[in-house]
Amino acid sequence: MSNLATPLLDTIHDARDVRTLRKRQLPQLCAEVRQCFIDTVSKTAGHLASGLGVVELTVALHYVYDTPKDTVIWDVGHQAYPHKILTGHRKELATIRQKGGLHAFIWRNETPYDVLSTGHASTSVGSALGLALARRAHHDPARVVAVIGDGSLTGGMALEALNHAGSFDDLNLLVILNDNEMSISENVGSLAQGLSHLLSNPHYAKMVEGGKKVLEKLPAVREFALRAQEHVKGMVMPGTLFEELGFNYIGPIDGHDVVRLVSILRNVRDMKGLQFLHVVTKKGKGYAPAENDPVCYHGVPAFDPATGIHPTPRPADLSFSARFGKWLCDRAQTDADLVGITPAMRVGSAMEEFSEQFPSQFYDVGIAEQHALVLASGLAAGGQHPVVAIYSSFLQRAYDSVIHDVAVQDLPIVLAIDRAGVVGPDGPTHQGAFDIAYLRCVPNLTVLAPADLPELYRMLNTAYALGHPCAVRYPRTTGLKAGESVSLEDKAELKSRTLVKGSGVAVVTVGPLCYEIMDYCTEQGYTLIDLRVIKPLDEAALKELVKEHSLIVTMEEGVREGGIGEEIAALLSPCQVRVENIGLPDRFLMEGSRKEILEECGVSLAGLKARLEECLHG
Repeated sequence: MSNLATPLLDTIHDARDVRTLRKRQLPQLCAEVRQCFIDTVSKTAGHLASGLGVVELTVALHYVYDTPKDTVIWDVGHQAYPHKILTGHRKELATIRQKGGLHAFIWRNETPYDVLSTGHASTSVGSALGLALARRAHHDPARVVAVIGDGSLTGGMALEALNHAGSFDDLNLLVILNDNEMSISENVGSLAQGLSHLLSNPHYAKMVEGGKKVLEKLPAVREFALRAQEHVKGMVMPGTLFEELGFNYIGPIDGHDVVRLVSILRNVRDMKGLQFLHVVTKKGKGYAPAENDPVCYHGVPAFDPATGIHPTPRPADLSFSARFGKWLCDRAQTDADLVGITPAMRVGSAMEEFSEQFPSQFYDVGIAEQHALVLASGLAAGGQHPVVAIYSSFLQRAYDSVIHDVAVQDLPIVLAIDRAGVVGPDGPTHQGAFDIAYLRCVPNLTVLAPADLPELYRMLNTAYALGHPCAVRYPRTTGLKAGESVSLEDKAELKSRTLVKGSGVAVVTVGPLCYEIMDYCTEQGYTLIDLRVIKPLDEAALKELVKEHSLIVTMEEGVREGGIGEEIAALLSPCQVRVENIGLPDRFLMEGSRKEILEECGVSLAGLKARLEECLHG
């Protein structure tokens, strides 16, 4: 980074310094921010394409608005790296998504500019609305801006917030739609740009309001004039929906013309009421490889900016996610009623091949997790076989539907829960720490946890044939026994399995943890049990352990409080046996690698040894 020529950016220590520049200097600042951003992330890995697309918008917002007094709420946070650069974190950006480093997304109070944490999508409008209402109640004139992407706008919460905001005709709030994929982006051009200037011009706004007052005594003419105004706007602008929700729609405008953005934002800043600014951007803007393949450059490993990311030959994908994708394709070959559903995670959940081979059996519902399960309930009631692939942390958003739409109705729906347990660098909003605790209390729901890839395949077969709701949770890692041949006829037994037979001490694990400690248990003569079925609990096998063991240690990659270990301890409490639980602690897990976090939490071989030393010799 020291070799970069960034004379303007070198003078920016926080956003207040941005406002000391002349408007004509802003394009150069944008170029330097983009250059710094690419250079840093290419060395550290992280989110790239989304942030490149909003460099000009970020600069313009901090130039026009009096941040941090005025507040910008960013949706999700993938696109917030330029914001971090301009708000005092340029040097720390090299530590992003690392243990002890900068947070992966927006984190409350990381700087004075960040008043709310983000990580999951579709929350910015609701948060900004609440903040604006609070400031109004306190007679605080500071402005509030929400920036939301077109992908996040598919989330029900965003639409709920827009609908609610429309009930406040005396509230000042700006919502900016960062549109980088919608078909309405084709409306960008000289006509649309000119109309955006006109509609944001204060003289136009005064003229419209003045005309309304003049026509108040002529209601028929006034109604005709208002309809004419909306029809004219509707013919050339795509904002009818937002106008109906109560917002004054402006756009679409070119999100990469920073000078024009500044002019329009200045106009919008001083307008009263609810404003909706439609900004069209391009993911990966300014870096050709990212522009051409924004999906590949969404989250990147370290790479050489001069050559970009090149596909390199690699061994077969041995992740749990990839094995789920293979099972889905295999099963669809034999069952035309199978349907795969994802809430905008087609790539992350390894469903690309399935979506290409079986497009009529694939539904991407957008960032709408609750709808994904409601849709599945209707499909199941109609005789189809839905499989919902969803990240553990995203399933939290659909918990009501797990209960109301799946379990209460006892529908045959498979929940393929990816990223269960510790995920790593994306931080506390993405760790899959809670699914064991929040699923094991739901009636009618079977919960399975495979330890390896063949077992995942068999468990998916079992879940699919069960005829009742079933969740299969698996981590973001690779699985052992990858080469074992498994067919669609092979199913998993709904009971635990003994991997090592010993005495005195028994260790009960959930998921792949068993393989990390198997050699140690064998050497020490300890019994090792792979629980496999979280619900219903294999009570008979667990009670049998009491006969030859005085100490039982449970290990799970989920929160200890409310976890399966606590249930086992309660089950065995009448027996003369000591039960110790190892799991994730009662706190949110920050950024770090998966290995670093598990080691720190003691959910590892070293953690087991330390606990046994304490119990046996402490």
